Amino acid sequence: MIDEFAKEYLHGDLREAREAVLGKLEGLSEYDVRRPLTATGTNLLGLVKHLALWETRYLGEVFGRPFPEPLPRWDDLETRGTDLWATEHETRAEIIDRYHRAGAHADATITALAVDAAGHVPWWPRPDVLLFNVLVHVLTETNRHAGHADILREQLDGKVSSPARDSAFWTARCAEIERAARAAAGS
Repeated sequence: MIDEFAKEYLHGDLREAREAVLGKLEGLSEYDVRRPLTATGTNLLGLVKHLALWETRYLGEVFGRPFPEPLPRWDDLETRGTDLWATEHETRAEIIDRYHRAGAHADATITALAVDAAGHVPWWPRPDVLLFNVLVHVLTETNRHAGHADILREQLDGKVSSPARDSAFWTARCAEIERAARAAAGS
């Protein structure tokens, strides 16, 4: 049986994951939070914008609790993917504030509904869901993107989430990993 303890546990983890994502923007220039850091254009501010949109969908629309601000339709192919980057007209503050508002809206949904409350996700193959299913999905996706953000931030300035280590430690660790990779490739 899924109980309220599970709901609160997942909700707490979601709040922590949101903060981890936002923490990756701290201390970076406007350019660095926006610039594409992968071949597909993944960038830190785009991850925040994407998470804000999808939290409003999953923990809003899916449970008949629409976000009070306009959103692109989930099935609008013209806007698909535009949530993954910030235009020059969108400010960092606006996107972060939207993420906070999306989180507050999602938090209100989570608080108001029982963990077994029914929802409907029309873009899923099995669209009839429970709040529990959606909470697990949103937490998984937020943590997935937090991991992306960890790697992007490390690429930008070397800042890592793991315990503080000096550059000598990381140089030695990378050399050890490189040696193991070469040895495995040679065998």
